[in-house]
Amino acid sequence: MVPNFHEGDYLIIDEISYRFNEPKRGEVIVFKFPLNTSQRFVKRIIGLPGETIEIKGGGVIIKEGDKNQILNEPYLKDIVFNGREYEFTLKENEYFVMGDNRDASYDSRYFGPLDRKFIVGKVILRLWPIKNLSKIENPLYQL
Repeated sequence: MVPNFHEGDYLIIDEISYRFNEPKRGEVIVFKFPLNTSQRFVKRIIGLPGETIEIKGGGVIIKEGDKNQILNEPYLKDIVFNGREYEFTLKENEYFVMGDNRDASYDSRYFGPLDRKFIVGKVILRLWPIKNLSKIENPLYQL
């Protein structure tokens, strides 16, 4: 999740909220890796159930019904990702997750949509290193 999270960061995870609320786009989550549930991954939710996610020309396009919107991702800073084009249509209880270091992230582009049952919780606070102590805010998207 470089540049926003680094190896060695100590993160506080809220494991209760998703029992009452649905995950939202932009939230950074911890989940059990679907192909090996003993591993935990940290990624950002990009696509929500019922949406079609298209990755094209270095950007993410969210399609829902007859609306298409390019996702504005200010947390990526000046990172541009290249590579193959993808298109995924999410079913009920499926989420599309991506890392913030798009060129080096092993995410839904490779292992497919993430079923909600694998989500452990959302990252709410970074405690360590102390110089990076911060509350994790969710971006406001213009969709």
